[in-house]
Amino acid sequence: MENSVCRRLNTLSRHLWIENETNQALQLNCLSAMDGISDPVIIGAMIMDIHATPSIPAQPRTTTPGMVHYISGGVARNIAECMTKLGNKPFMISMIGDDVAGNLLFAYWKSAGLAIQGIQRRQDVGTPVVCNVFDANGELAAAVASVEAIEEFLTEEWIQRFKGNILSAPVVMIDANLNPSSLEASCQIAAESGVPVWFEPVSVTKSKRVVSVAKHITFASPNEDELIAMANAVSCNDRFSSIQMKANIGSKSVEHLFQMLKPAMRVLIDKGIKLVIVTLGPNGVLLGSMARQNLTNYHLKNINPSCYKKQLYENVTSRCPSTELLSEFDRRRSDLILVHFPSLPAAVVRLTGAGDCFVGGTLASLCAGLDVMQSIAVGMAAAKAAVEVETNIPSEYVLATIADDAQRIHSSAKNVTVKAWRQNHVLDIGWDQGF
Repeated sequence: MENSVCRRLNTLSRHLWIENETNQALQLNCLSAMDGISDPVIIGAMIMDIHATPSIPAQPRTTTPGMVHYISGGVARNIAECMTKLGNKPFMISMIGDDVAGNLLFAYWKSAGLAIQGIQRRQDVGTPVVCNVFDANGELAAAVASVEAIEEFLTEEWIQRFKGNILSAPVVMIDANLNPSSLEASCQIAAESGVPVWFEPVSVTKSKRVVSVAKHITFASPNEDELIAMANAVSCNDRFSSIQMKANIGSKSVEHLFQMLKPAMRVLIDKGIKLVIVTLGPNGVLLGSMARQNLTNYHLKNINPSCYKKQLYENVTSRCPSTELLSEFDRRRSDLILVHFPSLPAAVVRLTGAGDCFVGGTLASLCAGLDVMQSIAVGMAAAKAAVEVETNIPSEYVLATIADDAQRIHSSAKNVTVKAWRQNHVLDIGWDQGF
């Protein structure tokens, strides 16, 4: 009897503690909105990554000597950490377990002085974990993911608690680890006050969740395979085939790649996504949008200025002046514009954090007041720094180095719209008017 009473008292006290903690979080959110504090909101997965790298070729059915590292991961978490390293204070909405892995992930947020109210910690849930096994060359050989808790417990109800943060944010980033109802809830709240939404597809399978939210998305950042999957999903058929291209292909083949990707990009844009940013690995980044978008005058609202953001802004604008790549002549020839940003050579160590750092660097730059063209160049520079280290996110970014790399990328960006139009015109019509 005594044990039963104690259990009930413990349960009640635990409930009251959680309720009080939640009320305090909501009060802080309201105060932040009233004070005009507006930080970017990141919604998605926090995952513990286990990286296992053998020192010799692995043999089946036995252990292999090598190194095992525990690394903070998760697409949304990685993006938020990258943004933090570039001077932002993103508000994270996620969930983790009250366990060893969760404690390690949570510790970074506390040590960085970031808001922790949006991170739900549950005793009845294991923290999402992904175990990556690499081969002796550092390429991913196999992986096991246990991330179902994100879909089950990062719910619409939890996200609604932080509506004030979303409504006042300069931008909201959602990753496709969220279940469809949570994705829709996040987008609908953002739409209430016209907050731009960035959709990160995460994987080919999860990228298809874009269907229900495409009309609310401002930015999407798929790779080639995710782009094809998204285009097929929103068009309700298998119109587009997967694209198999070798790394470091020649310039002629790169142009052919643009032609293959353009129809799929167009489908997503027609469905409401304003800017489709396709990551092409060593072949750079391809940006697609409607011609009416002014990419050099595309700035976020509700930006919360800081000294570090100002430094990022000044370092980049001094090296990458805004340049309109698209003339009125170009706009008349096509209502869809394509801009290619070439990648820079890098001393590659590991590729696992490159895509997330690209998104984080681009978002951090937009939140610093840079335009889309400048921001993509910074995102690519941040990704370059990521592939040259063992961890998902570099321990620090040197602004001068990031700005110098961004300058090289920005100055090499090319408008490929007219060339693509000419090639299609010759192919479809059979003659060239010399445009």
